[in-house]
Amino acid sequence: MSTKPRSIGDILQEFAQHRQLMQQELQKVIVGQNDVIEQLFAAIFTRGHCLLEGVPGLAKTLMVSTLSQILDVAFKRVQFTPDLMPSDITGTNVLEEESTGRRNFRFVEGPVFTNILLADEINRTPPKTQAALLQAMQEREVSVGRTTYPLPDPFFTIATQNPIEQEGTYPLPEAQLDRFMFNIKVDYPSAEEEERILAVTTRQEKVETRKVMSAKVIVNAQRLVNSVAVSEYIIKYVARVVRATRPKDPTAPEFVRELVDWGAGPRAGQFLINGGKALAAMDGRFSVSVDDVRKIAIPVLRHRISTNFQAQAEGLGTDDLIRRLLKEIPEPEIPKFVTPATHRAPTPPPPPPSA
Repeated sequence: MSTKPRSIGDILQEFAQHRQLMQQELQKVIVGQNDVIEQLFAAIFTRGHCLLEGVPGLAKTLMVSTLSQILDVAFKRVQFTPDLMPSDITGTNVLEEESTGRRNFRFVEGPVFTNILLADEINRTPPKTQAALLQAMQEREVSVGRTTYPLPDPFFTIATQNPIEQEGTYPLPEAQLDRFMFNIKVDYPSAEEEERILAVTTRQEKVETRKVMSAKVIVNAQRLVNSVAVSEYIIKYVARVVRATRPKDPTAPEFVRELVDWGAGPRAGQFLINGGKALAAMDGRFSVSVDDVRKIAIPVLRHRISTNFQAQAEGLGTDDLIRRLLKEIPEPEIPKFVTPATHRAPTPPPPPPSA
């Protein structure tokens, strides 16, 4: 008996249900932070990396470790410290002696060989060690000596950093910041959420979570998200937004030319479209809307725009400028449908000649 093939709509609805189940499992441990969770999911389903910023005690590390528990994938955590070396992350060649007396080098994999890598307090280690993640994040491979080793699929880097304590830290260079799809700000909980946190965490009860997605299912979900349609009008809108962040671009608004030193590059546009695809798919929709792009714009652009001294003197941050930019950039105009000549109403006959 033949079964009816599933439509893309059925597949998207099933994917949206899986996503909802993931959020329910994660919120057994994490209270609130809905936007943060949504952006984490969007990065996972688009092969992106995330940088979580927030003051201590906001459950950034707990959120990532719980996420790894509901996903049936390998998870490694690296605590970044000033004495951490690149080989402590990527791995190294060790010299081994066989029973015959012959010596050979054997590669010992570092913690980067995993599916989810948590780089905890990434700004606590010097640039030399921070750069050890660049190849892994961009090419998803690691070169040690003369050999290049591929990383498992899927692979995500989720880094955390404390934005308020800067003594003894090493800010990430712009080239590495640009590799992160999202810069996610983890904010304080609301009063109601904080009361729930205090009530739940002081009971000393262990919360059990169940696994929702395997590595194979995640890879298939990534392919599904990648197939979400993006119209030429969305592409034009994204290009307008990204180009408007550059102070030397003719289309940049006046306030951008006055308050911004440098703006976002083409990679920002790629992440805006991919993030929009993820939001549409997680909502069970076939195509990306302008609202999807606007919703994902701040975490994509906030670490790709550099404000100048004038903006800082006026108390304006990148988030303020992005919100203002989204209000000023118009949506692309969709051409109106023109009735073909063959379907137009017939031309009325000329009036009869007067007597």
